[in-house]
Order: sequence, then structure tokens, then C-alpha cells
Amino acid sequence: MANIKELSEKIPERLGPGHRLCAGCGASIAVRQVLMGTEDPVVAVSATGCLEVATTIYPYTAWKIPFMHNAFENAASTISGIESAYRALKKQGKIKKNIKFIAFGGDGGSYDIGLQALSGALERGHKFVYVCYDNEAYMNTGSQRSGATPYGASTTTAPAGKASPGKVQFRKDLTAIVAAHRIPYAAQATISNWNDLVTKSQKAFAAEGPAFLNILTMCHRGWRYPQENIVQIAKSAVDTGFWPLIEVDKGTWRFTYKPKERKPIEEFLKPQGRFKHLFKEENKHIIAEIQKEVDSNWQRLEHLCEASCKVA
Repeated sequence: MANIKELSEKIPERLGPGHRLCAGCGASIAVRQVLMGTEDPVVAVSATGCLEVATTIYPYTAWKIPFMHNAFENAASTISGIESAYRALKKQGKIKKNIKFIAFGGDGGSYDIGLQALSGALERGHKFVYVCYDNEAYMNTGSQRSGATPYGASTTTAPAGKASPGKVQFRKDLTAIVAAHRIPYAAQATISNWNDLVTKSQKAFAAEGPAFLNILTMCHRGWRYPQENIVQIAKSAVDTGFWPLIEVDKGTWRFTYKPKERKPIEEFLKPQGRFKHLFKEENKHIIAEIQKEVDSNWQRLEHLCEASCKVA
């Protein structure tokens, strides 16, 4: 497991202060924790989104490592090309050092617009880490719903009102989609459980092939809660089972943390303004549906973990 004292002494700061992400943004916390996962030099790319626009406002950059901005849809393609060039140059003896490669994309650029590029890069087997910083909507452009937006959440393109109770679809399971590519390593994490996240980052960087981290990164503007409550919201997502902490290591599924007793989903929903309408009498059945989906997903994951452990 990761040791915070050792990390602070050995790993250089790779995302510096002075960026223009919101105070209390989950993305910057996640990036800093992920980049603690290796001592090797790192090359990063980022899809257009909150992380990119707020850390690279010309002529400034908060990145202390080589960094490339790419389009919304092709972060995985860009890092694939960079990693391929590195392998060619290393084979020719022009590069001696070991370099790690990482791509960052929000849920819009990962669950939706960039899924094709991500799938292709995973299938080709490029050795890189892909990080989805999942804030559950297109936050950079005004909190429009994405494939990661939860059922019942109110967004600017799926607003809650008389005609609709918010988003009417359940979110996509990107982690399972990625795991179906049979890559060496895939995991879900969040910032409140920093040791879990850094340890998973270490495994991802060490993987012999593509690795994927799906990190729940709160957005207080889109989720509508006080910015100082970010860690409590993340912890609640884990403790209710809304965001299970799991990994798929060489095909073996396992929980990396299980609460002794899962809390009711209301504890995650109630502090967030995007779910405020669900607590009206006419919408309370939606909370029950969300709880049923959380329970069903938890049971599915338990079966997957039990079955893959037996095979292993």
C-alpha cells in the first residue's frame, strides 16, 4: 500500500499550483494522486475539458511534465501515437530511459465522445494509463448530461421539472466495458480513499499493457453542494455503494474496500442540489429505484468477484 510520507519525499509535484480549476475541484486532486503512482518520467495528454482549459491557459501551464492537449474525442489516439514513437526510438537506441504515458479525459471525453478511440487503443495494446476523471456531466460547457450522469440527476439538458424528473436513463458502466477488452488492469477509485487510489495508480503504471482508472471526481458547481464538502461527498459515494471501489487485475475482479454496512442511497443524494427534486413526494419512488439499482449492481459485482477468484 502507498505510504504518504514516502510519497511526499520521493515523488515530485507534477501538477503545480496556480491552475484555474475551481476551489474544491475533484479533478485536480485526482490528478495529483494518480501522478504519485510512479517515480519514472511521465508524458501526459488531456482531452478538451475542465482539466485542460483550466491548467493550460496560454501562455501559462500548471504542468511540470511534458503535456499535450488534444481534441475532445482523441486522447487515447494521441497517447497511442506518442507511446508508439517512444517504442520506436527506444528500439533504435535513441532513448534510454523508461518513460510512462498517461491520458486524461472527463466522462464526456471517455464515456461518450472518446469511447471509440479508447476502445481502439485498448485493443491494440498500447502501454499507457487512461484516466477518466468522472464528474458525471459535461461540466466544462455548463453541466449537460453525459453517459455517466446518474438516473434522476438534474442537468441543463435533462432538467427536472413538470415534464421530467431529471435524467431518465441509468448511467453507463464504463469500467465493465473497458474490462471486457481484457486489458491487464482496470479499476474504480475516488479521492476520499487516497491510499486506494495511489495504490491503484502504482499498479496501473506497472501494468504490462493498457491500464484504466475510472475516478469519481466531484464537481461542486454541477452537483451543487458546498465546495468544502468534497471529501465527505466522495466518501458517501463509497459508503452507500453508489461508487464501489473495485479492480480487475489480469481478469480477476475484487473489491478493494467494502463498507461494513452500506448506507442508504439518500445519504449520498440529499446533500446535492442536483437531486433536490427527488425528495418531493411525487418523486420519492425514483430514490427507491436508484437504491434498487445500487443493490443490484453491488450483487452483480459480488458474483463477478466470487466467480473470477474461483477461476484464478
